[in-house]
Amino acid sequence: MRSKSRISLEDPLRERLLQMGSSALSDAELIALVVEEGSDEGDPVALGRLLIAEMGGLARLPPAFPEELARCPGVGQTKAVRLLAAFELAARASTPRQGWVLDSASAIARAADAALARERREKLVVLVADAANRLLRVVPVAAGGLDSSPLPVREVLHAVLRYDGKAFALAHNHPSGDPTPSIADRNATVAVGRAADTIGLRFLDHVVIGGTSWRSVR
Repeated sequence: MRSKSRISLEDPLRERLLQMGSSALSDAELIALVVEEGSDEGDPVALGRLLIAEMGGLARLPPAFPEELARCPGVGQTKAVRLLAAFELAARASTPRQGWVLDSASAIARAADAALARERREKLVVLVADAANRLLRVVPVAAGGLDSSPLPVREVLHAVLRYDGKAFALAHNHPSGDPTPSIADRNATVAVGRAADTIGLRFLDHVVIGGTSWRSVR
């Protein structure tokens, strides 16, 4: 049985959402509904306001690192993870990609953009496609300084095979905003293409995204 304080904090928000829709709630109230589970102390709406203020606005939350959100008073690692999961679900829902045909470098860039647009460090994704080049899944395989470490060819191919792909593309971001492929990007692309040929997979392209621009590596 819930305590009276929990009812007074939670039920008005949930009731308003059920009756009037999620758009009737403020940013802080929506955050409160995401993080309130397990919050037996304090006001989750006040926590939402504090988090928005500490991060410099709502738009700064989705691209934040988990440790940045967790440092905000009252948040911690569990609530930070829950928030980032909610933001990721929203991004995926707003950009339905499954079934897109990867018939050009621009199509690959558009399909990968939702997975890379908010990233503040380099991230590599594999776009797994069927025999007709229709997108099946976008799979992250590496994050961090990709120029300073070898592209994980084995993990790339494993991701394609794990989801029964027949073709695939690669995409990664340059947080600097400059999409110009590096020498390491070009060498890695050649290595992936050769490895794909040996096991009968079709490698479509490798795209680098920087800000609102992109470049094909091939």
